[in-house]
Amino acid sequence: MRVTVCDVGPRDGLQNEPDTLPPEGRAELVNRLSAARLPRIEAASFVRPDAVPQMAGAEDVVGAIERREGTEYSGLALNVKGYERLVATGLDRVNFTLAASESFSRRNANQSMAEARAAAAEVIGRSVLPVTITISVAFGCPFEGKVDPGVVTELAAEFDSAEIVLADTIGVATPRHVGALVERTRAPGVHLHNTRNTGYANAVAALAAGATLFDASCAGLGGCPYAPRATGNIATEDLVYLFEGDGIETGVDLDALIAISKWLEGVLGRRLEGQVYRAGAWAG
Repeated sequence: MRVTVCDVGPRDGLQNEPDTLPPEGRAELVNRLSAARLPRIEAASFVRPDAVPQMAGAEDVVGAIERREGTEYSGLALNVKGYERLVATGLDRVNFTLAASESFSRRNANQSMAEARAAAAEVIGRSVLPVTITISVAFGCPFEGKVDPGVVTELAAEFDSAEIVLADTIGVATPRHVGALVERTRAPGVHLHNTRNTGYANAVAALAAGATLFDASCAGLGGCPYAPRATGNIATEDLVYLFEGDGIETGVDLDALIAISKWLEGVLGRRLEGQVYRAGAWAG
């Protein structure tokens, strides 16, 4: 069995860092990840720089990427204007995010759920690029609490012409919850955070339920500026170690991933959340 791992470190990973990496630094991270044979990388976020200053200069990031055959480069958009900026850069895929709760939609994207749904429909209708629809706070909202699975299922069905990813934005999901929602929506992808140390168990549950696309972030970087106490994504190298150890092919170079996380530790000047980059791969 083979899965697709998408590293979201250059976008979701770095957007919550206190210090802003310049575009050339973010592009270097993308280039290192592509050299590690990541099949997909989320390279940039096309949002207002005053809203998320860590993501300013998205066009400069994309311009400095050294394209590698075999890697698909995507970008994040929250509205039609962001989509138009993304397409103009020549990236390969659109990741359009909309929330499963009204409060989070207004905080994260400054629009109602109805407005976000209309924008998503317009992007899908216009796009010549493949589109991923990521449903954020699919398992729980920091402002409204539990999210009705029926709402998530309805959103997934409404945009079934796109690739659907279910996001545990604040890291509240547990394996049974994840497995049930993946089965119910038939979503091929999940975006998991390890805020409460359930992210890797949730990945295994999603895999068993039929998911084949997994977002992760090098060294476990990440969080959401609009979700209080939402810490990092599952670490890419930890996920690859887990899957490859169980015979699930990823095609990713684990040793190269570990080297990237060690490099990032030096760049950011602190110990990062991932475990495997500190312990090392085990050849036994």
